[in-house]
Amino acid sequence: MYAIIRTGGKQYQVAAGEQVRVEKLAGNVGDTVELEDVLMVADGDDIVVGRPVIEGAKVVATIAEQGKDKKIRVFKKKRRKGYRLTRGHRQTFTALKIAEINR
Repeated sequence: MYAIIRTGGKQYQVAAGEQVRVEKLAGNVGDTVELEDVLMVADGDDIVVGRPVIEGAKVVATIAEQGKDKKIRVFKKKRRKGYRLTRGHRQTFTALKIAEINR
């Protein structure tokens, strides 16, 4: 059984027992989170697709980790003008351990 959820402007395919990294969610490690934007649930041949979401469906997960990703470098330059700019960025994330999928 798996579900397609929407959080942080992105869509993720999740199943019970998996761990997935999503955009930062509020909460501490060990807290329980209920994700209610469930777009699709598939259980073998039984597939339910929402329009756009499935009413009453939710995915229950616990927060396993709060952290920052590796740093990426952002470099800007304009030729022949002497303009160079380097910046770094570390995106924050939340690692979720999926406990169950309810329809």
